[in-house]
Amino acid sequence: MASTYLSKSQSSSNQQIFTISCWFKIGNPVSGYNNYLNNFYSDSNNRVGIIFVDNQDFYFYGINSGVTSVDLETSQKFRDINGWYHVVVKVDTTQATASDRVKIYINGAQVTSFSAETYPTQNLNFPTNSTHYIGTYDASTFFWTGLITHYHYTDGYAYDASTFGEYDAQNVWKPKTAPSVTYGTNGCFLKFANAGSLGTDSSGNGNDFTVNGTGTQTLDTPSNVFATLNSEYSNVSGLTFSNGNNTITNSTSWLSSISTLGMQKGKWYCEVKAVTGTNHSLGVIEYSGSSSDSYYNGANIVNQGLIGGYGKNWGWYGLYGSFRYGANVELTTGNTYTAGDILQIALDYDNGKIWFGKNGTWENSGDPSNGTNPIFSGITFTDATFFAFGPESASQSVNFGNGYFGTTAVSTPNADGAGYGKFEYSVPTGYYALCTKNIETYG
Repeated sequence: MASTYLSKSQSSSNQQIFTISCWFKIGNPVSGYNNYLNNFYSDSNNRVGIIFVDNQDFYFYGINSGVTSVDLETSQKFRDINGWYHVVVKVDTTQATASDRVKIYINGAQVTSFSAETYPTQNLNFPTNSTHYIGTYDASTFFWTGLITHYHYTDGYAYDASTFGEYDAQNVWKPKTAPSVTYGTNGCFLKFANAGSLGTDSSGNGNDFTVNGTGTQTLDTPSNVFATLNSEYSNVSGLTFSNGNNTITNSTSWLSSISTLGMQKGKWYCEVKAVTGTNHSLGVIEYSGSSSDSYYNGANIVNQGLIGGYGKNWGWYGLYGSFRYGANVELTTGNTYTAGDILQIALDYDNGKIWFGKNGTWENSGDPSNGTNPIFSGITFTDATFFAFGPESASQSVNFGNGYFGTTAVSTPNADGAGYGKFEYSVPTGYYALCTKNIETYG
């Protein structure tokens, strides 16, 4: 998240041979070349690092003494904001062949097509004997907006992607949790496993990093991906996303975002906190994604804002406590809600029912566990549904099970029946957090 980063000063690194390997999840794209995954920074004229560019490609870029020393920008675009990626940058400037001096791998495959392609000169010394930053350019600007895990830096040793990852039985690229590598003097392995000390080095070197800002430990991992807010949804052009795409802020008129993962069967639960402002809506929308969809193709999807005000969606409007569906039909009214309140949504896709709750109490004396007194019932879903959130001049933080509202941890963590997630309130019996392992089993 913005203004949160890790740092460590180092003065005796191998400047010709090193490897960076990490898993990351894309956050809100930042304009230009300003979203730094890592950087070795001495000053603006001596630096080298990995950047995720706003047109959604990778950029490994370095400057030595004010002159560009490496410039590799992938032609391939990376637009999956829900899944995790694995990147490896293998550096060995002692190699005789220029293209062997830097190799980039994404999800186990070497990148061979570049829109910019300048390799370092033989035996070049990169400025790795400087401050090693993770998640920023220089501690004051260009912060990483997504998630990072399993960050490896090998000082004096060059490894390819197969050292750090492997394909599972389903041919999915997964991390090796204990790779066989030599880390060298300044090398490190940051698992981010200790929530109270996210900079702890697990390489055996004791090269701990300083955590600057408020870092949060997420349950979202490459092995079990949790939903986030969808910053690529067509009605997000006026929204600001933060906290790993789990917080949205809207400073103008009604705009909405939806969950990155959809639901086509089963029972699902999530929570959202109204952080600032008074105008909030939340609920469920159904969307086929087809150009023939009468409610969500063309301009209509852009007009989605007040959930329950358009088409096939069912929402709760906080300012008046009204429950609305379809073309802004007001079904009934319940409690109002405003900044500071934690709201709950329970969706029973199979039986066409939706419940809403406020601060641990279900509206209309509802009981999702028993299937009684839903706010909406008798719905026949035919397409994928998504949790939806619509602030107007307000901000909301969603907890799909990661255990945080923004950077504030839930006070009394509650898991679902499968053991996944950390929620503020008890998950109704038979309902589950929206994550890939639960979808595989229950969805």
